[in-house]
This record gives sequence, C-alpha cells and structure tokens, in this order.
Amino acid sequence: MKRLLILAQFTPIYLERLRRHFEILHESWLETVELVDPEALGERLRTQGIDYLVIEADFVLAETFAAAPNLRFVGVCRGEIGPHVDMEAAAEHGVTVVSTPGRNAVAVAELTLGLMLALARRIPQAHELVRAGQWDSALTGYGAWGGIELAGRTAGLIGLGAVGRAVAQRLHALDMRVLAFDPFVAAAQAAPAALVDLPTLLRAADFISLHCPLTPQTRHLLDETALAQTKPGIFLINTARAAVVDEDALLDALRSGRVAGAALDVHRVEPLPPNSPWLALDRVILTPHIGGASVDVIGHHSRLITEALEQFVGLG
Repeated sequence: MKRLLILAQFTPIYLERLRRHFEILHESWLETVELVDPEALGERLRTQGIDYLVIEADFVLAETFAAAPNLRFVGVCRGEIGPHVDMEAAAEHGVTVVSTPGRNAVAVAELTLGLMLALARRIPQAHELVRAGQWDSALTGYGAWGGIELAGRTAGLIGLGAVGRAVAQRLHALDMRVLAFDPFVAAAQAAPAALVDLPTLLRAADFISLHCPLTPQTRHLLDETALAQTKPGIFLINTARAAVVDEDALLDALRSGRVAGAALDVHRVEPLPPNSPWLALDRVILTPHIGGASVDVIGHHSRLITEALEQFVGLG
C-alpha cells in the first residue's frame, strides 16, 4: 500500500478517507512542537518508504529531494507554496507539488468584516466603557458613541483574490458600494465589486481593506503619498501583510485624524513589543495575526489535499 506522511493538522474524517488507499503516518507539527530539518526529513522519507508527503509548516528543500528519490507528491497546507518547497528542485526530481488556495478565505473575510463593524460602531471602546463603570446614558445614546453604519458607504478593496472576493460578497450583502483595485483581475470576474484604479479607490473609499500579497510592487503601497489622497476620516483594515502599509505614514495619518481608525491583524514586528506606538492609540484595533486561524481552516485544507491526492493517484 502507498505510504503517506502527514506533518500537518488534519481532520479525522479526511484521515479515514485517505486510509482506504494509503498507509498513513500522521504527526502534526503543532503536537511535535518542532519542525523537521529538511535533510533529516529526506532521510526519513527514504528509510520509511514514503512516496507522498503533506506539510503545513515544514520545509522541503533541495536536500530533502536529494535524499528521497522515491518522493512523488508534496501537498502544502497553505494558501501559497511560498518558501516551504524548493520548486526548482521539485521539478528537477519530477515531484508534483500542490497547495490549498482559498483554504482560509472565509476565515480572513469574516475577521475583516468583524473588524470593519468594530471600527464603525466603536465596539472595543464601548466594551471598555462598560467595564470601567463609565456608562452614562446621556453620553452613549447618539453622537460620538453611536458610530456609523456600513450600509450606503463605500468599501475599497486592494486585492481581489480568494479573500478579496469573499469580502466583496459579504460587504455587498450589507448594501455597501464595493470598489476594488487588482491589476490581475478582469472586470468580468470582479462582481459584485467594481474595478477601479488605485487613485480612484483612495479618493472614493470610506473603508479601505487590504487583501493583496506582498511583492516588490505592493511593499509600502499605502505610503504617505497614497494616504494623502484618501478622503479625511477613512478607516483602514489590514489582514494581508504588514509591509503593504508604511506603518510610520499610517501612524502620522492616525495622529492627524486623516485616518479615523485602523484595524491591524498583521504587524511589522510580531509580537508587538511593550513600547510599540500602536498600543498608545485608542482608535486602533489590534489582533495577533489570527485572520486565517479559524478551526474550520483545518477542515478546508484537509479536504483540498485529500481531493488532490485522490486525483493524483487516479482515485478521483
């Protein structure tokens, strides 16, 4: 029987489905609390007769492939393969590599929506008001604590991949006007968002949400110049990559009031140090890089890898 090593979180239902066709060794990297040295991983694959490998956080590099000549398939439980697999070495050794794009799209989209609502209605500040015993009905009815509604306002999405599309669908359902900037998406594929150029999006949006990868072109895409083009009082949400935003420029825009509030799930330094300037701003919501961390994501990547394996061995 074919031997499969899974070094990733994997749901029991898909483990059982794969056991019909594979002899499985399953060791989640979160349970072993360490990553396997790439060369040692290759030796293990060779000595244990593993032909199929699934990873989540480990690295399969040139030395891994060199030590495991019988390896045929690598599944990566991530939206992008990134640095986890040496694709040139995989091609050289004839190994098929697949990832799980969109595995966390719903998780990130729902966190984005939650952060947007929290900014609009000042939910964290209202929670702290109650906890501090400062609830004064005369002050909290309307006005400063009332917040704003999303319906009828404009959301600008930078990036319209799997996450961006999931966000667009949810915001459209809340009666928001949704604009998007993504040079790699055709207008016919953008609905319910309307594709615009970046300057148009910056000028029109009440909420700007980032969903693009970090590339040389997107590094500091939102810098001082870009933020100066936005309308006063916008809200910014970043669940993508910290370096897409020039953090110093965003800090200045928050202090000046041009940006009314920000919600950041990704940060230039993680974890945030105790002296981080972000901790001193009460109009900023900070979360610890949890966008794609819902428990359901494990089931999503388990299904996608299972289907890919079945197709690869001719079972699909």
